[in-house]
Amino acid sequence: MDTGVLAAALEEVRFEARQASRYEDLADDLRGPAELAEWERIAALLAAALAGTVYDPGVDDVVQAELAADATAAVREAELREAIRLAARANYLQVLRDLGTLDQAEPADGDEAVCDELTRRAGGYVPGRRRRLARPRPGRAPREPQ
Repeated sequence: MDTGVLAAALEEVRFEARQASRYEDLADDLRGPAELAEWERIAALLAAALAGTVYDPGVDDVVQAELAADATAAVREAELREAIRLAARANYLQVLRDLGTLDQAEPADGDEAVCDELTRRAGGYVPGRRRRLARPRPGRAPREPQ
């Protein structure tokens, strides 16, 4: 994006901010001022650069830091989802154990980690059944509980 496109975009965002300031229900909306601040930051970057410089988000440190933070958050979210899945499966297997039907449970992917979770829980797992859960039954596909 060059300075001409940037100036037009900045003017449009400023116009929208002036329009939004006229309505009470938009007074608490932080997106408009944040967008305006970002466009002004980009304009300041281009103003400080050599004439003819084009804005490239690939070399903008602020944008790259935001992308890295988003990637880190996505990894944390995936880890949290996996932990929740393992806890749910562990709860399911705990109920089967309490009912005395754990031997009938079909193995599922990640049951080794679930067994570790059950082992971690106080009194929640019988270690002798660990190997049986980890191996699929011959001729049967693993099945998840519904």
